[in-house]
Amino acid sequence: MALGHAPLHRSARTGALLLIVGVLEFVAVNIVTELYYSGYSLSTNYISDLGNTANSPLWYLFSAGIIALGVLAFLGVLLLWNTFPSGGLRVVGLSLLLLAGLAAIVIGFFPENVNASVHDTASLLVFLPGGLALVALGASMGERTGWEGMRWFSVILGLVMLVALALFLFTNVGANQYPGLFERLVVYPLLLWGIGVGIFVARFPIRARGRGHLVAGA
Repeated sequence: MALGHAPLHRSARTGALLLIVGVLEFVAVNIVTELYYSGYSLSTNYISDLGNTANSPLWYLFSAGIIALGVLAFLGVLLLWNTFPSGGLRVVGLSLLLLAGLAAIVIGFFPENVNASVHDTASLLVFLPGGLALVALGASMGERTGWEGMRWFSVILGLVMLVALALFLFTNVGANQYPGLFERLVVYPLLLWGIGVGIFVARFPIRARGRGHLVAGA
């Protein structure tokens, strides 16, 4: 039965809340860490500069924050799995999000100045799979799935991520002049999607004990 036509299992509500908490704590950690980083620029500094152990006074806070984001997002996606429309696109999209969550954890353990190659690879494994995941999941949100209202929200955010990533990696402006700005154009849509999906799912009622687990794709 499509999402929205029956109460959710409690685990789905928990997954939605984990996504919301993960994004909010990461945003809060970014703001606090930026305040203590003298001369930090949103347009020219990478997000990962906040975790640089040589330059960022609160690098440990940023590292803990992104590890927490990865863990909470990974668990949230697992708990929300059956609420998404069933089919191959669900498997592809959510598997890519799980990969992105794991990669975020790796970023926290390997700051940019500690092991640049591992850090950069993990960053790419957040950016590219994240964008592809949103497009795939959006494409799966057809009529009578209960997810129709999130379809274009997901697709557009995914496309913004992929276009911004291409500009970030392959253009002089993105890579050299405003790297922080273009990196944020890649990352922020994924965070926005996490908040949006979390709120979207959390608004549904929890099923009473003993009732069937009636959710999309179940």
